[in-house]
Amino acid sequence: MPSDMLLHAANFSTLFACMVLKFPQIFVLMRAKSTEGVSLNSLLLELIGYIVFVTYQMYYDYPPPTYLEYPILIAQDAILLLLILHYNGSLRHSLIYTLLFVGGWRLLTVEKWIIDLAMSLCTFISAASKFAQLQCLWRSKDAGQVSALSWALATYTCMARIYTTTVTTGDMQVLVRFIAMTLLNMWVLLTVLYYQRHSSRSKKED
Repeated sequence: MPSDMLLHAANFSTLFACMVLKFPQIFVLMRAKSTEGVSLNSLLLELIGYIVFVTYQMYYDYPPPTYLEYPILIAQDAILLLLILHYNGSLRHSLIYTLLFVGGWRLLTVEKWIIDLAMSLCTFISAASKFAQLQCLWRSKDAGQVSALSWALATYTCMARIYTTTVTTGDMQVLVRFIAMTLLNMWVLLTVLYYQRHSSRSKKED
């Protein structure tokens, strides 16, 4: 019974966190009207990873509570993508991205080997999205408009999913993905906090 309660708590807390996960980042962008420090490539790779992951879970009829947050995250990432394109003056490219994502999603379930191959690459795709964000931060040496709260929530949700995956499906591919994402999300979070602290210290000295 206690383990069931812990599982439900992990599932629902993850779902709740994901419902608001991207909102801090969305609000920061809308307030600043700037995408400084936010990597477009990172967001695109993250979207691909989310689409592959949720499609894999649905294809193999995994329990909905173990992936229910991903459609919500995809919707929030789509809003972020539109904001970034808008502030970069590239909103006209949104139709191209929409066609590519929808077409790719349909292609995933044409054959079983396609979705299996995509899932085997999913961890690398998601990891690449984190490294793209890290590279953007290292290059600019400024956290800019990156929300530390969003990355903190992302770290928590991945940690919670390590537990829920272990006690439900036990799928090693999924488990390895969440372990890797926890470590990388934490790395991005610490990098954002470092540059934000460095920036605030510089402003005080000025």
